[in-house]
Amino acid sequence: MKKATILCLLFTSCLCRFVAAQQVPSEQYHEQYRPQLHFSPKAHWMNDPNGMVYYNGTYHLFFQYYPNGITWGPMHWGHAESKDMIHWKEMPIALFPDSLGYIFSGSAVVDVNNTSGFGKNGKVPLVAIFTHHDPKREHEGKNNFQNESLAYSLDNGATWTKYPGNPVLKNPGIRDFRDPKVMWYAAAHKWVMTLATQDHITFFSSPDLKHWKEESQFGKQAGAHGGVWECPDLISLPLNGKVYWILIVNLNPGGPNGGSATQYFVGDFDGHEFKPMDSKTRWVDYGPDEYAGVTWNNTGSRKIFLGWMSNWQYANQVPTEKWRNAMTIPRELSLARISGDIYLKSQPVKELTELVDKQAGAIKTSSNGGILTIARLPKQYILNFEPQNQDDYTITLANEGNEKLVIGFDKANNRYYVDRSKSGKIDFNNEFAKMAYAPRLSANAHTSLKLVVDASSIELFADDDLVVMTSVFFPNQLFDHLEVKAASISSKNIMLLPLKSIW
Repeated sequence: MKKATILCLLFTSCLCRFVAAQQVPSEQYHEQYRPQLHFSPKAHWMNDPNGMVYYNGTYHLFFQYYPNGITWGPMHWGHAESKDMIHWKEMPIALFPDSLGYIFSGSAVVDVNNTSGFGKNGKVPLVAIFTHHDPKREHEGKNNFQNESLAYSLDNGATWTKYPGNPVLKNPGIRDFRDPKVMWYAAAHKWVMTLATQDHITFFSSPDLKHWKEESQFGKQAGAHGGVWECPDLISLPLNGKVYWILIVNLNPGGPNGGSATQYFVGDFDGHEFKPMDSKTRWVDYGPDEYAGVTWNNTGSRKIFLGWMSNWQYANQVPTEKWRNAMTIPRELSLARISGDIYLKSQPVKELTELVDKQAGAIKTSSNGGILTIARLPKQYILNFEPQNQDDYTITLANEGNEKLVIGFDKANNRYYVDRSKSGKIDFNNEFAKMAYAPRLSANAHTSLKLVVDASSIELFADDDLVVMTSVFFPNQLFDHLEVKAASISSKNIMLLPLKSIW
């Protein structure tokens, strides 16, 4: 009897441990503030998206990663894979620091023609081009501590081999010499590298990814210059039968609402030189929390953009405990002409609609004059709002703790805004609670607004997707009810789509 009791206790103990182990993954992705629509690492620090490339039906996302803490540290390349850019599987770390330094940002390409010679036995190589950052040289006060290097994979990105001839592009003595974004320029049968070089961009070309020559420079007298230029990208997009080239440049600090942000230029590129159409400063995202945004390589006619959902003003201080920072929703880019000027349009990728929860019950609304209220909100959702006119309006997310996030349109100043001054935890940094603004760009009399709302973030798409604002927030309780206030409103103006978690 005693023996049976002991066996029973042992079995119960083992069963409890088994059940606890089975519950870990679920708990791991449902901590307070954990995004349910956006990629974030299981644990530890993450910043810039890197090496984004599509190959054999898989989207690869590499990212700046520090596996030993939740603040910035010696950089590795983390790795995640997806079939739809929505559901992600985190993979083993792809690239580790070595004798040449930390592994900073960069890109990856599919070397279909094996120009690099890395391919073996008919296997097409994926080639990563990244910045080696040497902390020892930096500490010694030298300016050539950042150089460009290669690694390649012959097993679809699962494992990587660093090129023994690294670095392939040596620093001539520029303190900020980093973040290579490489593409194949078919018209001249060569690779083109867009490199951030302190306060401007330098273009290089190569026949084989190993030997590079400088082509031209751009930007010393163009665009915003409140801080160092980083994480550039060069893509082409069509508009009305003509192809335009878009140069994306991330800037820190100097963004439209303080801290880091992403600007872009519209122009022409001939394989040698980028020539902008004008000198205007344009922003991919006006919100405080999109940075280091670049596009996936090898996606054909689709140009899909992804950014880091944070700001260097407070990225190391946001109140998460086991993991820190997330990526934006992937966004498909296109062009539009507004009053003679050409602008980027950004909209959530169509794959996001796969998450619409068709089993969710009807969303109940109530209205009183110019106020429409939705109670018992789902945890994550898309809100589509079509104002009957372009007068002032506000959309307020709130909870029972009197915390709120206010999104609105100010007609007098013709601009959108996000107010997180009462959104919950805001005291970890003095810059966090400041208002964020974005100008109205559309010439249309009536435009819609879309909000992608997650546990701790909103992404606003307005003016026919010409204006984007990304903002994170940290309420002590989930925002579980919503109020829309406008001069005239009814439930016909609102559509709320509950979304399932990606985890």
